[in-house]
Amino acid sequence: MLAADAFWLEPSSLRLVEYELPAPTPVLRGLRIAVISDLHGGSPYIGKDKIDAVVAMTNAAHPDLVLMAGDYVSGVPHIWGGPHISIEVIAAHLKAMKAPLGVYAVLGNHDNWRNPHRVMVALRQNGIQVLDNQHLAVPTPHGALTIVGLGDQRSHADNVVRALAGIAPGTRALCFTHAPDLFAQLPPTCALTVAGHTHGGQVVLPLVGRLVVPSRFGYDAGVFHRDGKTLFVSTGIGTTTMPVRFGVPPEISLLSLR
Repeated sequence: MLAADAFWLEPSSLRLVEYELPAPTPVLRGLRIAVISDLHGGSPYIGKDKIDAVVAMTNAAHPDLVLMAGDYVSGVPHIWGGPHISIEVIAAHLKAMKAPLGVYAVLGNHDNWRNPHRVMVALRQNGIQVLDNQHLAVPTPHGALTIVGLGDQRSHADNVVRALAGIAPGTRALCFTHAPDLFAQLPPTCALTVAGHTHGGQVVLPLVGRLVVPSRFGYDAGVFHRDGKTLFVSTGIGTTTMPVRFGVPPEISLLSLR
């Protein structure tokens, strides 16, 4: 029964989980931010129908903006029986994602290892704005919100200086990246940082906890605070290495900032 749960029931499931967080800066107050991470299209249980379900569930939650935190592709085609899906097909199915303040993406380590240019082109051609160590400002009821997309540190694609260049001193921005360990070196400009990558360890055993946490700082899942900054790490949707999840069901994370 445990094997069925770990190798089928949990990894094939999908849920939307809402997290209430204090807004670290007034411009974020009242916003609802959907976080989609580690889709790994083409990995087991992540076919075109599942991607459509992710889009439908996200849209039904009516977020103000969507942050896509990388790893859209599967690291190894056909691993453990997963269907191969090209990034062009994955992006076409993500195209229907909607939010009033926009849908933004950064790349993850698997995207960079496969073909970062191809991934960026596919996403952009389907209306998803990729921020590659870049920032922009969007209007909100509480003023302009600066959104910063940082490259993935795990695959050596991060450039914090370039991403933050030109941001006015004193700005408190919404930053997002793939691997969470970059958070430790970010300046106070990044009031709230969103990341993924860890999959929450994929397996959490009773009394033992998470078997593997791919973070030097223990940023496994949920909310962390450091030097007046806040980090949120999503457990994501897909799997890597083995198609297993136990105690860490796939999720779309919805941040409600109060």
